[in-house]
Amino acid sequence: MSARHTVLVTGASSGLGRCCALMLARSGYTVLAGVRRDEDGEQVAAAAAPGTVRPLRFDVTDADSVRDAAAQADRLGGVWGLVNNAGICVSAPMECLPVDELRRQLEINVVGQVAVTQALLPQLRGHRGRIVNVTSGLGSLAVPYMGAYAMAQFAKEAMSDALRRELVPHGVRVAVVQPGAILTPIWDKLENTADDVLARNPDVADTYRTVFTRFVRSNTQGARDSATTPDDVARAVLRALSARRPRTRYPVGPDARSAVRLSRLLPDRLLDRRFVPLTHA
Repeated sequence: MSARHTVLVTGASSGLGRCCALMLARSGYTVLAGVRRDEDGEQVAAAAAPGTVRPLRFDVTDADSVRDAAAQADRLGGVWGLVNNAGICVSAPMECLPVDELRRQLEINVVGQVAVTQALLPQLRGHRGRIVNVTSGLGSLAVPYMGAYAMAQFAKEAMSDALRRELVPHGVRVAVVQPGAILTPIWDKLENTADDVLARNPDVADTYRTVFTRFVRSNTQGARDSATTPDDVARAVLRALSARRPRTRYPVGPDARSAVRLSRLLPDRLLDRRFVPLTHA
């Protein structure tokens, strides 16, 4: 196994991570597919050419698990690239946001990604490798009822900026891929979110029920209708890994590009007005 062509992809069991793992394997990389269940690892490996994808079972929120995965990767020759993709999406009005769900959101999307990066940095630094952090268009622009998810993505953007600047002297390049709305299993789960969240907050449920339920349905439908595909995201990840001088950010999809532009150009008050229809019955 050539370390300069070995990439670990977290959250590779489904959705964007699986698509990235398979595209990288087709493009000549050896992929270590980070999964939490053996059967998921077997499925993604079976979908690739023999020997190009090797499952690596670990949980990004379990410190011992992360250390063991890094040790396994090292025994296999080390990694040249890391794609931090693992993540979940918690959607709720801020007043209704269960604190334990906020912790879970941040543990998986931010703290776990930092832990994986720390564990693999000796290998990445030794091979003067690459890190690609998959965030979201919501890492530039927070929208109503997606506060927890946006908080995690903003944090991952900050993590990426800090890493990029700290690792320049060591020859490790860091890039961010920012997908917009796209149909993956992460969005399918949102349809059950509204009732669950509101049931845990009966005192204020009626305040948000109509607009939040409408938002969840509209957002999920928007992902289903999106022309952006997982392959589009995987191609951006591939470019970030293979470019001689990778860009710092790769927005994917018109909505992601629009979010970046709006966050830079419009005053907060004008941005707020864009979201009025989402917050009024």
